[in-house]
Amino acid sequence: MRRTAADAELIASLPLDPEGRTWVRLDGPGGSEAWLIGWPPGTGTGWHDHADSVGAFLTASGELKENSLAARLPTDGWKTLELTDDVDRERRLPSGQGRAFGRHHVHEVLNESLDRHAVSVHAYYPPLPQIRRYSRSGSILRLEQVERPEDWQ
Repeated sequence: MRRTAADAELIASLPLDPEGRTWVRLDGPGGSEAWLIGWPPGTGTGWHDHADSVGAFLTASGELKENSLAARLPTDGWKTLELTDDVDRERRLPSGQGRAFGRHHVHEVLNESLDRHAVSVHAYYPPLPQIRRYSRSGSILRLEQVERPEDWQ
């Protein structure tokens, strides 16, 4: 991932859209799935997880913020969950910084800049079987949607 993030030509080749995120699928190492993602100012993913995939991402340019939950969620059979007060985590990831995460890691990633795109590199293993999207209102987390690969490729 660091080599990809340091590839200035590849990063510059990503089409950037002022209105929404852009992405290009890359060949990942060892059977993993990788993505190069462009983040316009003020955009984010919303709360989600990557189901049974482990993952990592690295900011190639700009700065991203990750909000995450330090809680193990049930994997299936629930629609609404009340979170405890101590589960919120926040991490700032400037250019060159990244993080890895395990299965069922619930987070949202944001570009809070008012005027600068960010670009990041993401890798998942095994390739994403699904993404579960959540809404959050205070301490209530609600499963809203399950996306499959055909929804974003």
